Amino acid sequence: MPENFARPQFPGAHLVATYKRGRVIYAEGDSVDKCYQVCAGAVRVYGLISDGRRQVVSFHLAGETFGFEAASKHRFFAEAIADTKVIVFARHPIQEHSPDLLALALGGMKRAQEHLLVIGRQCAVERVAAFLMDLSNRMGGVRQVRLPMSRQDIADYLALTTESVSRAMTELKERKVIALRHVRTVDIIKPGALRSLCHQALPRTRASITPALGCL
Repeated sequence: MPENFARPQFPGAHLVATYKRGRVIYAEGDSVDKCYQVCAGAVRVYGLISDGRRQVVSFHLAGETFGFEAASKHRFFAEAIADTKVIVFARHPIQEHSPDLLALALGGMKRAQEHLLVIGRQCAVERVAAFLMDLSNRMGGVRQVRLPMSRQDIADYLALTTESVSRAMTELKERKVIALRHVRTVDIIKPGALRSLCHQALPRTRASITPALGCL
């Protein structure tokens, strides 16, 4: 896997840790005494609901930070979804010396709110479109998106079944909005069309709501 090392987000001492795919970085109940920045690879953050099912709450790519929680103990698990390297920072020195911490926390809150909007208002095709558009933007606006996560990961993130994710991908392909180069590689052919599907989730007046075409 090519490495894409990011510069440390914060000044001061830090260490670099390597995690094989599937390794837990922190678990529910661990102390919130560190935060992390992805150097290479990708991370999923997820929780287990009462019936044992998994809900993925976020993905983190190279250059992105994670591990911030308001409580003293983690409520979620963080796990490498590929061979991953992360920079590990002690949290307290960051709180004392980095004015960027609040901005990072607010950025995470904004992304969480947008995610709730996606899974609360959109059908499967629109959810998958929004997911692909978000990944493209976070990767610098690329037209070829390499997915580090599995279809099951995507389904658990979008509150869908894996079958619904696959059908949504197929429908977007048939509309010629995307091309599936590989199960983990998506070419965005019509970014404008993909973006318009994402915008169907924005709040609208009752009079303007119309059924979305192609929803599963």
